[in-house]
Amino acid sequence: MHDTVIRLGRLVCMGLVLALLVACSGGARRGGGYYLDDGPDANPPGNLDAVPDAVPKIEPFAPSNSKPYVVFGKTYTPDVSGGPYKTQGRASWYGKKFHGNSTANGERYNMYGMTAAHPTLPLPSYARVTRISNGKSVVVRVNDRGPFLNDRVIDLSYVAAYKLGMLGPGSAEVVVERITPDQIRNWQPAPATLNVASATNAPERTVVVPQAVSQIVPQAVAQANLTQPALPGSMYLQLGAFSDASKAQELAARVSSQIPASLGASVRVEQTTNNLHRVRLGPFASRDAAVQAVNPVQTSTGVAPSLSPP
Repeated sequence: MHDTVIRLGRLVCMGLVLALLVACSGGARRGGGYYLDDGPDANPPGNLDAVPDAVPKIEPFAPSNSKPYVVFGKTYTPDVSGGPYKTQGRASWYGKKFHGNSTANGERYNMYGMTAAHPTLPLPSYARVTRISNGKSVVVRVNDRGPFLNDRVIDLSYVAAYKLGMLGPGSAEVVVERITPDQIRNWQPAPATLNVASATNAPERTVVVPQAVSQIVPQAVAQANLTQPALPGSMYLQLGAFSDASKAQELAARVSSQIPASLGASVRVEQTTNNLHRVRLGPFASRDAAVQAVNPVQTSTGVAPSLSPP
């Protein structure tokens, strides 16, 4: 009987500890979709693929959010230097539980806006977030604080997480890169998938698209024996990058029928020396021509492309 009471006491204590941990995580607001007390609306909009990335612009930092602050006994110091920032870690997301609530920036959180929370980036600022497992990338406006869990580097809005394909797992390994004021002035975002793969200067080869895919879109997907070398000064738009060749080919097949014919560009699957399969559109005669094609491509395919040099 005495042993039974002791065991029951231990179970009760363990339950209380777990409850406190969950309460602390949820109370910090930065649990995101990883926790069961948050999630999407019962009937989310059907056009989430068409939600555009945040458009970076120079904005003054909020003075009240530029000072060191303490959460759970840890001090966080916002970086208002304007310099570059790049880190890799887990991203999570937050949804309907906080929809409409005030953010640290004094704005209303919109789970269908391309925003994010970060513990030290200036408010507001902009960042490119790239999911490592699939190469998908989004640009978000940082207007909130968090996450405050040791293994998290950023909390994304619901729609940003959706576009990275991480709603189901709730969290994913990502690379977060701040878009600096100098980059905003010129707005020349680097192809994030190349940064992740550390293969900026890696030579490439065009992969022959399987017959099954070429039958679907025989004129749109460029094949190795039809591809001409890109001219100097030309530019591509990158639509995705995958370690799995079949996924790259599936994306190429899907978007090829959606690309406006007026762009005069073809979709191709290219493989780098580290076996990353990139889906690219082009070549465009110049960077300006590629930039002008970004919006039509995103509108027609739902994929936010990034500029990619030859």
